[in-house]
Amino acid sequence: MTITRFSIEYDAINSKNTFTNGDVINGRIIVEVSGETKIQSLIFSGQGRANVYWTENYGEGDYRDYRATETYYDIQQDILRESRHDGTEVIEKGMHVFPFLFRIPDGILPSTYKGAHGKIVHKVEAELTQSITRKTKAHFTFVSKADMGIPGLLEPQYTCKDKSVLGSGKVSVDVHTTRMGYMQGEALVVTVEINNNSSRTVKPKFILYQKHSFFAQGQRTVYTHDILKDKAEAVEASSGRKTVTKVITIPRDLPPSILNSHIINLDCPFVCVLEYCLSNITNGRKLGWLVFVLFWLFYLGC
Repeated sequence: MTITRFSIEYDAINSKNTFTNGDVINGRIIVEVSGETKIQSLIFSGQGRANVYWTENYGEGDYRDYRATETYYDIQQDILRESRHDGTEVIEKGMHVFPFLFRIPDGILPSTYKGAHGKIVHKVEAELTQSITRKTKAHFTFVSKADMGIPGLLEPQYTCKDKSVLGSGKVSVDVHTTRMGYMQGEALVVTVEINNNSSRTVKPKFILYQKHSFFAQGQRTVYTHDILKDKAEAVEASSGRKTVTKVITIPRDLPPSILNSHIINLDCPFVCVLEYCLSNITNGRKLGWLVFVLFWLFYLGC
């Protein structure tokens, strides 16, 4: 007889409908048939898996594809095992609900992610076998617990650099942050000590951006995009040493960093630049930048 419905669903455990390491997912597989039907097997699986794919153009029609997959867990349950006696299960006409219970493994697992060249998917899936095999699945959002074992995560960060400003003198910059790891919504406090011995006014600017890296077959592709930009008050020419403090709030919707996958990496470089005027022009100013790359900031999960 015909299977008229085959689906899988799970119950939310919080208002955001997210899950993390060690959480238990309760759900059900629904099978509806139009008459008495034999089923050979009904297998449930909970999976966490990453895939990456991109194409490189090496010229003259030479295109090369790069692919990679990585499995973090694949836990299966034979739903019909206890009731099966002769290799099949007969179900009557109507709707049948098969409950399941699945515990997400502990340990360091990457969060759900989707990028330009790859994704990390966490899902529950059911596979029903008769003469043919049917599959149904439902994705769930996994947010990894904060990995507090990253070296230097809670230690203050510091860097200093000296640079010349087009022959007009030197500027030295010392930059401090309170630590390397932050939760979404927390305040990033940046202290910049600027010793401006040049003949140009400089203005500190801050850029926080995401760096997405994908790895396959010994190759890597990367893309970036800005998360936020901010600025502080200007430091006048030849003004000597001045301390500037800036408080930047980490966006609450920023996804956790991904540092525990071999094929996808997501982190957030934090950059400080000093903007200065190159020359006056009729309709404005022509600006130059001195770039001081600071730190790799990591955003933790739940």
